[in-house]
Amino acid sequence: MMNDRLVKDFDWLLLGIAIIIAIVGVFEIYSATSNTGWQGAYVKQLLWLTFALVFFWFFSLGDYNAVVNTSPILYMGSLALLVAILTFGIVLGGGRRWLGLPGGVTIQISELTKVVLILLVAKHFKDTLPGELKWKDLLTLGAMIGIPTLLVARQPDLSTALSFLVILVIGLFVAGLRWKYIAVFGLIVAFLIPIAWHQLEPYQQERLITFIDPEKDPRGSGYQQIQSRIAVGAGGIWGAGFSKGSQTQLMFIPVPHTDFIFSAYAEETGFIGVTSMLALYFGLLMKIVGVSLQASDNTGRHICMGTAALILFHVIVNVGMVIGYMPVTGLPLPLMSYGGSNLVTVFILLGLVNSVHMRRFTN
Repeated sequence: MMNDRLVKDFDWLLLGIAIIIAIVGVFEIYSATSNTGWQGAYVKQLLWLTFALVFFWFFSLGDYNAVVNTSPILYMGSLALLVAILTFGIVLGGGRRWLGLPGGVTIQISELTKVVLILLVAKHFKDTLPGELKWKDLLTLGAMIGIPTLLVARQPDLSTALSFLVILVIGLFVAGLRWKYIAVFGLIVAFLIPIAWHQLEPYQQERLITFIDPEKDPRGSGYQQIQSRIAVGAGGIWGAGFSKGSQTQLMFIPVPHTDFIFSAYAEETGFIGVTSMLALYFGLLMKIVGVSLQASDNTGRHICMGTAALILFHVIVNVGMVIGYMPVTGLPLPLMSYGGSNLVTVFILLGLVNSVHMRRFTN
């Protein structure tokens, strides 16, 4: 019975697109780290990909409703770990964002918290019909997501904290947010912007200023963005070829296998490679939205749309960053950037989406 379900209802195309993007990412990590201190990072990424696929399989075969029901417990656990990280977390790159595990393994709890928040939103709006959204829902859910947002912002990791707000906003829209709520929300945001500016770390303020005028400090805060744009432009139509990008291989792009992996990829594959990769991301997003439209309940719909919004946000911010249309942030490119926490997080979410797809006629 289960074998029949796997063959008939399993969304192999969803998995196939995700694996293709991830494998391309592994090759790009190999290319970008050749003859550097990060040489061999692609091997770790392959190991993380193996773990991620196990999680994908596990959450695909499980009932997503059962997972959603555990979200309050997972939420409390996430808060406890986020508080612990502020005290005992490992400091890397100026931020205290990682939890150390035996064997030298580090995990970024804020990444896994994205899964928890999507599940929490799905549970909260499980029985909410369009047009039934009330102020109580906004305040309750806003507070529940606001707490981990503030904890992550304190690490400091503003870009990840903003991704939590994306989960909140898309959840409200799927639940049937009315225009009067949108207007009030917009006014609150406008009021908080100047306050938030003064709460930013100096380097975060500098990133925003540099985004407007990177030439102001070409050897300092504007360096990454300038070199990234040069790399993208150097790719031309067909690209320089695998492991032949001068900006990447000569290390003009700092840590090209993480946040700026798309710069390295664009330099090596050119316009053709960039448009092909963006088409794969578009196909992945359309598959997720398609599953949402077929979902048999609100819970499945919220899981799918939360996943789609989160991936879209990451892609827009990361790609926009490397071509100079977004400020420099620490958001990874889903499935491509080096890092196990984000890779596992995305595959867990895709596994939940696949679970919704497999149970679209049964719940």
